[in-house]
Amino acid sequence: MKRLDFQLWNGCEEMQKEKLIGKYDKHVKVYEGICNNRLLDRWRRPLLANAHGNVLEVGVGIGANFPYYDRKNVHVTGVDFSPEMIKSARRNASDYQIDAELLQKDVADLAFEPGSFDCIVSTLTMCGYPNPTAVLDQFNHWCRKGGTILLMEHGISSNPVLSFAQKMADPLFKKAAGCHCDRDIMKIVEDSGLNIDYKNSYWSDIIRLIWARPMN
Repeated sequence: MKRLDFQLWNGCEEMQKEKLIGKYDKHVKVYEGICNNRLLDRWRRPLLANAHGNVLEVGVGIGANFPYYDRKNVHVTGVDFSPEMIKSARRNASDYQIDAELLQKDVADLAFEPGSFDCIVSTLTMCGYPNPTAVLDQFNHWCRKGGTILLMEHGISSNPVLSFAQKMADPLFKKAAGCHCDRDIMKIVEDSGLNIDYKNSYWSDIIRLIWARPMN
């Protein structure tokens, strides 16, 4: 790619990223209402009971997972590219007395040493990344050998009627919410090389809970 073309491409990517950040900034109150919904409690609670030690949580958002961490057993490094989300997460970390370091960064810009974390957590974030498999591949490096990777993600249903509806709705969903509703979460995880220890699904496989280990 020519240098000028490369610069234009990077400029377009940055504009899209800034637009997406602005979308999430505006939706903080919406996320606070959705993420505090007790419906998600039954999925967050069993998953996050396994979080321990030095934890990296990507797409930390408003800190919706903080009530479910064992605050005596974790130090959380929470990352989100939305400044308003980070502000909300700081309030929740204080309210729930979570030992947390919160970073306003894009996951693509993160640089951690291999094996930096005992546990990596992602809940409802793989829908939004341009390349979710690459993000999970980074988890393989950042999570220590024998560590734990905990995922709660939403994606395409195994029900043909529902999956058709998701595919039709995806462009509007992307425009409104900034993420995709038709991604094949299991294929994304399998392509990343993570070692899956246990998995469960709900709502005709739209919601996936995955307990995994890094491939190293």
